[in-house]
Amino acid sequence: MSGFNILSPLSQFEVSSLIGVNAPILGYLNITLTNLALYSCFILLIALGLHLYGNNDSNLIPNKWSISLETSFASLSSMVREQIGAQSEIYLPFIYSLFFFILFGNLISNVPYSFAVTASGVVSLGLSVTIFIGVTILALSIHGLKFFSFFIPSGTPLALVPLLVLIELVSYLARAVSLGVRLFANIVAGHTLLKILSTYLYKLFSGSVLIAVITLIPFAIFLALIGLEIAVSLIQAFVFTLLVCSYLRDAVHLH
Repeated sequence: MSGFNILSPLSQFEVSSLIGVNAPILGYLNITLTNLALYSCFILLIALGLHLYGNNDSNLIPNKWSISLETSFASLSSMVREQIGAQSEIYLPFIYSLFFFILFGNLISNVPYSFAVTASGVVSLGLSVTIFIGVTILALSIHGLKFFSFFIPSGTPLALVPLLVLIELVSYLARAVSLGVRLFANIVAGHTLLKILSTYLYKLFSGSVLIAVITLIPFAIFLALIGLEIAVSLIQAFVFTLLVCSYLRDAVHLH
C-alpha cells in the first residue's frame, strides 16, 4: 500500500507537514508548517519581488518586467471597467491581487516536484466560498431587501414565481463552489495527466536503445502538453478573475 501511495499520481496534491512544534502553552499548542503554507509564502514573495523589481520610480527606461506588469494592469483595469462599470476602481486592487496569486500558484505548480497550491481544495474552495460571501454582503449593503428581486426575473408570471425563485436560488448558491471546482478540476486533471505520462516515459527511456529512440515521438507530444498546461495556468487565472468580476457586476447592478 505504501508503494502505491508513492507512485500514485494524486500523491503530488497531498498536504504534508514539513516542520512541527508542540508546546504545552494554553493547554496544548501545535504549530505546523505544511507544504501548502510554504508555497503560499513563495507565491507572496515572488509577487512582491516581481513588482518591486518592476518599479519605475528609480529607472529612466522601464525594464521588460515593468512593461509586462503595466500591460497586465491595463488589461485587468479594462476588464474590471467593462464588467462592473465606470466607477469600479475600488475593486481593481482585489482583482489584480487575486489574478496574480492564482497565476503564480498555477505557474509554480508546473515546476517538477513542486506543490500545486491551487489544486488544494482548501485554497480553491476557500477562495470561492469567501468571494461568494463577500459579494453577497456587498449586494445586501448596496441594495438592502431589493437584493432579493435578483431571484425573480422581470416579467415572470405569478404562477411561475415559486419555481423560478427556487431555480435562481440554487443557481446563485452554486456560485459558492463553481469557481473553486472549475479551478481545482482543471489543475488537478492536467497535472495528473502529466504525472502519469512522465512515469511511463521514464520507464520507456530506461529500456533498450531502440525503445528509447521510438519514445522520442511521444516525448515530443509530452512537451507540447507541458506548454498547454502552462497556457491553462494563465487561462484559468483569467477566467477565475473574469467570473469574479461578473459576480461583482451582479451584486452592484442586480442583473
